[in-house]
Amino acid sequence: MQTPYPRTFSHIGISVPDLDRAVSFYTQVLGWYLIMKPTEITEDDSAIGQMCTDVFGAGWQRFKIAHLSTGDRIGVELFEFDNQQNPDNNFEYWKTGVFHFCVQDPNLEELVEKIVAAGGKKRMKNPRYYYPGEKPFRMIYMEDPFGNILEIYSHSYELTYSAGAY
Repeated sequence: MQTPYPRTFSHIGISVPDLDRAVSFYTQVLGWYLIMKPTEITEDDSAIGQMCTDVFGAGWQRFKIAHLSTGDRIGVELFEFDNQQNPDNNFEYWKTGVFHFCVQDPNLEELVEKIVAAGGKKRMKNPRYYYPGEKPFRMIYMEDPFGNILEIYSHSYELTYSAGAY
């Protein structure tokens, strides 16, 4: 069997309780570009309304959405739903599904402080080195101000794992 062509990553959707605050956080702290300002989508007969009913089922009524883009052109959709809930534990990593996303910044420690100052929090006390005393590759798990889990790498994914990190 022939190996399939590796698909590129287009975008990720993230639910937040306050869309305007999330847009501010992701543009001002992570530096992502706002490519479509917060917009309300309603359950109706429009193309987008029908598309959302296909995905969510009937009765979703309305939500707000904004579109952002990372520095490497990956799309980020931020959603604010009327019936949004913040779970007590948003880190059920053992359950099927996406449990974090990762961003890269060579000045990891500075970004950590910016996230904390903006209302996020550390999930680890300090960054960890993949190759202590050998290479400067670091990582840390964080939460954005809304409880979404994000990881920060100091170096690219390929560099971090190409030599076998463990």
